[in-house]
Amino acid sequence: MLKFAALAALVSSTLTAMSIPNTPARPQATVRYVAEGEGNVARYCIRERLVGKELDNDAIGETRKVTGTIVLDKSGKIVPGESGFTVDMASLGSDQARRDGYVQRRILMTDSFPATSFKVTDVKGLPSRLPASGTTQFQLIGDLTVKGVTRPTTWTVKATVTGDRLTGTAATRFTFAEFQLPQPRVPILLSVVDTIALEYDFAMTRKAP
Repeated sequence: MLKFAALAALVSSTLTAMSIPNTPARPQATVRYVAEGEGNVARYCIRERLVGKELDNDAIGETRKVTGTIVLDKSGKIVPGESGFTVDMASLGSDQARRDGYVQRRILMTDSFPATSFKVTDVKGLPSRLPASGTTQFQLIGDLTVKGVTRPTTWTVKATVTGDRLTGTAATRFTFAEFQLPQPRVPILLSVVDTIALEYDFAMTRKAP
């Protein structure tokens, strides 16, 4: 009877251990910044040369329809599944309506791909504890998706902390080919530089985790 009881106890403990998976603990978020209010503007900038112009021109399109959140754990590391930004590409506007229509229909195809997203996976150069005030520089690393194509991308960030507000600018660059985007070809356009610059002027508020 004692052997049977010992065997039963062993089987019971084994089944219990098998039924409870050993899942890693989820990092505890301690800092959450949410994009809100005035000051959130995303833009593209492309250097071009127009017919009849002696100098190059910067084609700039902007939108204020940006949403985003940055979440850091207690050690100052990014919480990947909760950190990222989304831009409404259909609302991009420049100083020329003809350019905007071409960009949306021919290049970005916003009817099929209305948004661009950036999923943050890592941060470099950010102190584990943000200062209560002052400026800081760091890099956000993650996956940028443009027109259905996703590639790893690094953004250089210059930020200013003022109490619960985090403001500044993030910037990155890539070529048309990296995201399978066609270069513009219209009669009025003599040339287009192959590099696209993306910038994001952000204004974020610290929220309770």
